[in-house]
Amino acid sequence: MTTVFVTHPQDKLDQYFGPRATQALQAVADVRFNLADRDLTTAELIAAACGCDALIAYRQTPGPKLLFQALPELNAFIRCAVDIRSVDIEAANAHGVLVTQASPGYAAAVSEWIIAVMVDLGRGISRYAAAYHRDQPLAPIMGRELRGSSLGVIGFGQIGRYLADLALAFGMRVLVTTPRPIAARDGVRQVPLPVLLAESDFVVCLASANAQTENMMNAQTFAAMKPRTHFVNAARGELVDEWALLQALESGHLAGCALDVGRAPDQMPSSALARHPLVLAAPHIGGLTVPAIEHQALETVSQLSLLLKGVVPPGAVNAAHATRLRRWGHSI
Repeated sequence: MTTVFVTHPQDKLDQYFGPRATQALQAVADVRFNLADRDLTTAELIAAACGCDALIAYRQTPGPKLLFQALPELNAFIRCAVDIRSVDIEAANAHGVLVTQASPGYAAAVSEWIIAVMVDLGRGISRYAAAYHRDQPLAPIMGRELRGSSLGVIGFGQIGRYLADLALAFGMRVLVTTPRPIAARDGVRQVPLPVLLAESDFVVCLASANAQTENMMNAQTFAAMKPRTHFVNAARGELVDEWALLQALESGHLAGCALDVGRAPDQMPSSALARHPLVLAAPHIGGLTVPAIEHQALETVSQLSLLLKGVVPPGAVNAAHATRLRRWGHSI
């Protein structure tokens, strides 16, 4: 029977893979698990996964050259996440290992989180609650409604499109900056980034993280926002120059921000920003709902099942180079 190693730490397995996916995986393969409550080092993973035919990799598990070199039985590196930037695809190609990624199943979850923090930023709900917990009530301040406000969405993939639907339902105007043309739609305008920054009351960063977009939110872009704008990052920490964001908050130019990602390990918001009084920080939980997690976990099981049937699954990124799949009857 095919042997699979699941790299999720034990204390993350139930939340980030789940019992349904575990049961489904055990129905098609002999499954080994990471027994530690932490990510394994590459050397530890090599020892633990020795003899395994496939890895189902937690989002924090890298795929370096050494891993593919040291596991000659490994046919597939199946990422239980969308982000595969920490996987050395060239090394996987050289050793004939298939790499797959999951599709994003968290558009609704992340979009709802964004709506929630925009309401909080505009109305100060969590600040009032925290003050009451300290028995030090705050004086009420005038809030901002979503209705009638302008939402600027940087990046317009699945999350951006879903978020636009919710924003329109709240009566917001939606401005979008994205490289490709979008379909015409009432209430939604595609505009250049400077226009979006100058006209939006809430700016939400949902751009893809790559070499071209690193630090795209910097001193210049924050300065281009109209005064008292709120900023939300629910994409990747690498998109934001954190020092520039902190300065924009300290100066009062930004009214506040919400972060579900950052440059601390595992995409967590950094402490310098998270503890700022104008920041709503969450520990990368925008997509942490049962439907969102099960979507990706069950998809990895489906990918493995298809591979065992000789079918290259959706999500495969280097099928033409995955020569080890011949062991599973594939013609490469």
